[in-house]
Amino acid sequence: MNERLVKTVLLALASLAAAVTVASHGIIGFVGLVGPHLLRMVAGPSHRRLLAASCLAGACLLAAADGAARALGELPVGVVTSLAGGPVFCWILVRGGGGR
Repeated sequence: MNERLVKTVLLALASLAAAVTVASHGIIGFVGLVGPHLLRMVAGPSHRRLLAASCLAGACLLAAADGAARALGELPVGVVTSLAGGPVFCWILVRGGGGR
């Protein structure tokens, strides 16, 4: 099997999946940034635990952001995730990236 072809096809499929998701649900920035960083403080540096927990945390964060957006008058969920994720992003920058 041609390795370069497999990589190209998988990259194209992943890009297509991301494009379809963004087109249908809108931009939900910072969810993939906030969830893992908050969980790393709780779960520690173990990537094995962090991977599964990050998926669940991202879903919970997005559900909470959607609920908040609806409660505030049908705002786009991207507004709420940006308001919550912006300060977390600044905190990560000030802290020094990965906390090294």
